[in-house]
Amino acid sequence: MNIPNLLSLTRIILVPVLIIFLIQDKYYNALIVFIIAGLTDALDGTMARLLNAQTKLGSYLDPIADKLLLTTSFVILAILGIVPSWLTVIVISRDFMILLGAAILTLMSINFEIKPALIGKITTTLQTGTVFLVLLYEAFTHNLSYESLLTLFYWLTATFTIASGLVYIIRVIKIVNKSNVKNIEK
Repeated sequence: MNIPNLLSLTRIILVPVLIIFLIQDKYYNALIVFIIAGLTDALDGTMARLLNAQTKLGSYLDPIADKLLLTTSFVILAILGIVPSWLTVIVISRDFMILLGAAILTLMSINFEIKPALIGKITTTLQTGTVFLVLLYEAFTHNLSYESLLTLFYWLTATFTIASGLVYIIRVIKIVNKSNVKNIEK
């Protein structure tokens, strides 16, 4: 267990704290927790690269921590009626499709490594930005012009989430097809 892995673990531990603050309508506190979680995300990857401390555990912990934080945030905010439910369904559906693709490849005994695509990184940034802006809105302002910005972020996040989901589906299909061609050629 190294420092980057401890930071990822800290992010996972912060998720229930975030949920409690959201349920209690303590949006300022939830915003602070979300910012701290975001900082641990930035620090763990940076430290792992700079300290040459990348580990197999970290390669699993970091994305799990990210998905747990974002998925939980969207679900709770949707339950509270703050974020549109349709957006939450899109976010969760994309993650489910990615997991399903990995499960299919594993069940087919196909060796694979799916590295994050640029569109996936943009999607994660937009999802994180959306949660941040929603918490900022709930904590400090209820300005109508700010609501327009939130609506723009909802649609941008939805568009990129769908597009990145399609990119990953296409990648999985290509991997399966390439594997089938290799098996036929044998």
